[in-house]
Amino acid sequence: MFQPMFQPMFQPVSEQIASTRITIEHVTLRSSNTFEAVRSALEASVPPLDHAYAEFLRDGKVDAARALLERQAPLSIFGARDHGGLLLTAGLTRKAIQYDIGNPLTAARMTRHVLSAALYAPIRVLLREDAEGGVAFEYDRPVATFGQFGDPDVDAVAAGLDDQLRGVLVAAAA
Repeated sequence: MFQPMFQPMFQPVSEQIASTRITIEHVTLRSSNTFEAVRSALEASVPPLDHAYAEFLRDGKVDAARALLERQAPLSIFGARDHGGLLLTAGLTRKAIQYDIGNPLTAARMTRHVLSAALYAPIRVLLREDAEGGVAFEYDRPVATFGQFGDPDVDAVAAGLDDQLRGVLVAAAA
């Protein structure tokens, strides 16, 4: 009989809610370049994801979706949010962009083993400038976030993702 690995997060009050503590490795990668230069370098090396694959999937064209995704870059920007602009509501002026970076096929290679890994795919990366003008990327290492599931297949994919992400961020910050 199949036993689920995790309890659903939202259960009726009469049932128990499971909670697990995990350790996350947070990375701060500083750059001596300007915010604009680092942003340009990242966006030049990590293109936006072509979301047309989702329409193919909705239409039942799985092979076409897979073919499109296989032609994409190893890492893509799923989306970006101007978090610095949001800080204007708090009376602060900062440069900060939160990116979702990953690869749908990489995500599927993990979630096929542990669906809960979808919580962390794509990876969130923050590019920010602090009050003194220092520029840095911040993110949680994929090997740490995905490692909580204790699945060797997920761990192997996460290790590759970790290396790819670090590589593009180091290059953009240089």
